[in-house]
Order: sequence, then structure tokens, then C-alpha cells
Amino acid sequence: MTRFLLIPALLGFLLLTALTPAADDPDAVVGRWLSSKKRNQVQIFRQGDKYYGRLVWMLEPNDPVTKRPKTDMQNPDVSLRNRPLMNMIMMSDLVYKGDNTWTGGQVYNPEDGKTYSCDLTLRDPNSLDIHGYVMGISLLGRTKTWTRVR
Repeated sequence: MTRFLLIPALLGFLLLTALTPAADDPDAVVGRWLSSKKRNQVQIFRQGDKYYGRLVWMLEPNDPVTKRPKTDMQNPDVSLRNRPLMNMIMMSDLVYKGDNTWTGGQVYNPEDGKTYSCDLTLRDPNSLDIHGYVMGISLLGRTKTWTRVR
């Protein structure tokens, strides 16, 4: 009779263990991510207690007219318009706040030359929501979902 009671207890323990959330991991965002348009990949890395993102792959790395590497042509600082986009730091100063959320950072969009406030939320191990916004007001922004490459 004891054996019959032990089996449901063991199954209940295994079920509770499987449903327990994974340990909080600030480095869970570290890795290579494909943008929502699937045209770029950003390598997110940790430096000290902050997280950064570097452009590491582009579907079209060269300008179709000049055949040279694409540069930061929309940058409001004229002196930076000749810098290559490849390997540029696109995200900076993100801090882990817990619950799969990184906040307080900035993201640079080379398509319009603007820098936006930015927060990241890891929805699952392979889906990352990037929320960019202006004037420090989260409601004045939009969210894009990136997919983990590795």
C-alpha cells in the first residue's frame, strides 16, 4: 500500500520541480540576435554591470552604388558619417533590473540617425523585445521582437 502512495507523491514532486521558474540570470540576454526585419544581427555583451550591443552582421553590408562598406550616413554629427556601420555599438548602458528585464539604455538607429531610450525584455530564451522610445516616456515608442541566433 505504501508503494501506491509513494508514486503519486513522487509524480507531484517532479511536476512542481518542472514548473518552478528558472534562476534569475542577468546574462540570459548575452548572445547574437537577429533583428525583426531579419537584415541585421547584433551581438549583446556584458561589460562590467552594463550591457551593450554591437552590429556584427548585415544582409547588405556594402552600399549597392559604391560597393564599399555602408557608413553612418544619417548621423547628425557630420564628422561621424564616414564611420562604418559594421561593428558599431548600437545599444549601450542597459542595466539588469530582474525578471528578465534590462532598462535605462539607449539604442541608435542608423536608418534615421537618432538615439532612443531603450529597454529589453526576454520573453523566452529565443525571443527578445526591444522597446525604443523618446523623451524618456515609454508610451512614446514601439517594440520590436528579435530572435536569438546563438
